[in-house]
Amino acid sequence: MLPFSPEGRTFGPETWSYLIPLLVIGLVILRNSRARTLKVERLWISPAILTALSLAVFATSPPPGLLGVGVDILAVGLGALLGWWRGRASRFTIDPETHVVTSRVSPIGMLLILGIFALRYILRSVLGSEASVLHLTAAEITDSFLLLAVGVVTTQRLEWWIRARRMISEAKATAR
Repeated sequence: MLPFSPEGRTFGPETWSYLIPLLVIGLVILRNSRARTLKVERLWISPAILTALSLAVFATSPPPGLLGVGVDILAVGLGALLGWWRGRASRFTIDPETHVVTSRVSPIGMLLILGIFALRYILRSVLGSEASVLHLTAAEITDSFLLLAVGVVTTQRLEWWIRARRMISEAKATAR
């Protein structure tokens, strides 16, 4: 089904469900295409916020079944693997005098984000329609996608923190 009306004039809900994620992806790619100063002391903030929001969601959701817990564990593990890979694909530079670290996400890392969005949409449509066959609720599937995001963000930031701290330590040791 096309997201546009047959006349091509109106934007219905289907259109926005495609356009908003594409706009977000475009902004993420644009933002990550430039080198940015990495604030090492602030790398914990995004994972903390995402984890707190996830805990709030889980506190209001019914407990998952055994299969749901297994899917959640798989989602966190897959997210951690993807986050580690994306973190490793980022390029860091350090100013030897000021010890300021700059980061730039590689094109492979940006493709990973596009792949995660595509995978999410494919799996959401497939799993959403087959949830009862898989003995999962829609909430359990949604929670798994949330845990995938927690795994990606947390592991990526941890990898960045480890690499940045190592680079800063080496730069300080060389400066002495």
